[in-house]
Amino acid sequence: MRRVYLDNNATTPVLPEVFEAMRPYFGERFGNASSIHHHGQESRAAVERARESVAALLGSRASEIVFTSGGTEADNLALAGLVTAGDHVITSSIEHHAVLNTGRHLEEAGCDVTYVPVDGRGLVDPDDVRRALRPNTKLISMMMANNETGVLQPVEEVGKVAAEADVFFHTDAVQAAGKVPIDVTRIGCDLLSISGHKMHAPQGIGALHVRQGTRIQPLLYGGRHERSRRAGTENVPGIVALGKAADLAVQGFEHGDDKNTAALRDRVESGILAQVDEAGVNGDGAPRVPNTTSVYFDHIDGEALVIALDLKGLAISTGSACSSGAIEPSHVLTAMGLRADRARASIRFSMGKQSTVEDVDFALALVVEAVARLRELSPLYKKAAISN
Repeated sequence: MRRVYLDNNATTPVLPEVFEAMRPYFGERFGNASSIHHHGQESRAAVERARESVAALLGSRASEIVFTSGGTEADNLALAGLVTAGDHVITSSIEHHAVLNTGRHLEEAGCDVTYVPVDGRGLVDPDDVRRALRPNTKLISMMMANNETGVLQPVEEVGKVAAEADVFFHTDAVQAAGKVPIDVTRIGCDLLSISGHKMHAPQGIGALHVRQGTRIQPLLYGGRHERSRRAGTENVPGIVALGKAADLAVQGFEHGDDKNTAALRDRVESGILAQVDEAGVNGDGAPRVPNTTSVYFDHIDGEALVIALDLKGLAISTGSACSSGAIEPSHVLTAMGLRADRARASIRFSMGKQSTVEDVDFALALVVEAVARLRELSPLYKKAAISN
């Protein structure tokens, strides 16, 4: 059976170039990067080269990059490492649970957290952020790109709000890194999170940009790794892989990869909307990352569609992989004002560097057929057809 994978926002395959870059550090180059002998210094040099590559991707300095186990740890370090009891935090209602649940933890620890709303396109209004400011506001945390809809938030405008108020600004760029150009200076952020497995590096590696002069408390205590910001022996193979993935992302922007990916996304959307009635794009009209589209299909259950398509060889999702199996509809889509049934009928397609036109056309044929079949079996669809 042919299998096509269009769930790259959940995780991406490791690119061959990335795997080859990291492979030696599982074997002949096995040294601990904190050791002073040849083996250790060989690993240390590789870590620092990767740090420079990640910094180049973000418009950062190498000294401002802290390697972590992934985006979740980077988000936790940004928030819990900066905020203490009595502080006020502003974030949005559509953040990843790595931020939302950290916010709830901070509330339990004596902090105040404000969750600003989004409009029907999934966009935060920077004026809402400004109005939420308080004298004790310490941090604004706003995601750059939403993991379910791909909608890009106005982070530069939010960065200006933070700068005017003299508060720290963190952005979760896990779903933006490698997909759109990033410049931490232009954004005006003090902290920025990325994750390797969203950009064709392996799972288990990420990074946090920490602007020079921004002091954070570590979550892990031990040695003086990462300039005493994150203790623990470095994951050298993962770090090397993230550095290589960062290099490939920079090269991809130079070669127009983002535009090619956007063309695939648009082909998915136009093909569905032309062939399927009562379907629409969540976040339509908002700026989005080039690889992601969230589409609703009225009168069906999204998880049933995901299962039906998987049986035919197509991997997609209903939204965040971290929330798969959840009974409640997507918090992102309901925050945008979607009815619960429409939120449950929404499917996310997300392309990667390995995706092709043939993959998209294969997916379109299966989706059109599966939606029609599921609607034939749906009593809600039959009821709606009769009433019309």
